[in-house]
Amino acid sequence: MTMAPTHRTVAFPSPVDLDRTWSVLQRGPADPTFRRNGRTIWRTSRMESGPVTFAVVQRDRHTIDAEAWGPGSEEMLTTLPQALGSDDDASRFDPVHPAVADAHRRFPGLRVPRTGRVLEALIGAVIEQRVVGKDAFTSWRRLLLRHGDAAPGATPDSMRVFPTPQTWASLPSWEWHRAGVDPQRYRTAQACARVAPQLERVCSRPDDRAAAYRALRSIPGVGVWTAAEVGCRALGDADAVPFGDFHLGHLVGVGLVGRRLHHDDEIAEALEPYRPQRYRAVRLLELSPLVRLERRGPRSPRVDHRAR
Repeated sequence: MTMAPTHRTVAFPSPVDLDRTWSVLQRGPADPTFRRNGRTIWRTSRMESGPVTFAVVQRDRHTIDAEAWGPGSEEMLTTLPQALGSDDDASRFDPVHPAVADAHRRFPGLRVPRTGRVLEALIGAVIEQRVVGKDAFTSWRRLLLRHGDAAPGATPDSMRVFPTPQTWASLPSWEWHRAGVDPQRYRTAQACARVAPQLERVCSRPDDRAAAYRALRSIPGVGVWTAAEVGCRALGDADAVPFGDFHLGHLVGVGLVGRRLHHDDEIAEALEPYRPQRYRAVRLLELSPLVRLERRGPRSPRVDHRAR
């Protein structure tokens, strides 16, 4: 028997760009938790109330329609506006550089999402540490297909729900090895899973991001880069700069000063005019047709003297 979906329509007073806002949530073109089917984006997630599948469509520049299936449906639809960036306020963003200003005009509906699903963002970021993005996406797909739950509802083929913290924490070493995840990364991922309830509780307070980042950074193996990758997805942080990312020096340097930057302090100086919305500037540079990106190298440094 096919379960009936739950519906919700979300209307925004200003434009929202579903595709570009949620593109950062997809981990590779074959992500088992994320599918594009025409104008519809299908996603799965594990809410506190249980697994959920949801299909989201942009009706017009201001309106999003959604259907959800599974035990987590009501919770997902309740938090959908935040996941679409309803709390993200770009009204005070000053795009001082021409490339940033051009992208800001081109993509007025770009928002920073706050999914609230901290462990989902965190495990994905840990898997991406120090490796080429394609390899990380393959590992993510293998782990989700093998250990994720079947997605509720009538979903596209091969969709899976993010495993429980208990599943992540108990995966034996050979399962990680089979998926191409080295011991340093899988031990970090399991450490994250073991403190998931405490972490989700601390990070659920949107008025205290400093506490959220302290909690994230307290986990061995989680540093500035990994915490920022969580911040710009799960916490709605428009200032979450992924310092240490292999591509960041090229993106910010070429985009803002005309040359690649090699050190975090140089990148920080170039982004300083955009505080407290530095990640928004970075995201706009990523989308800008005026900035040519390098796509070689690891997702983050192969060797990093700090915890990432």
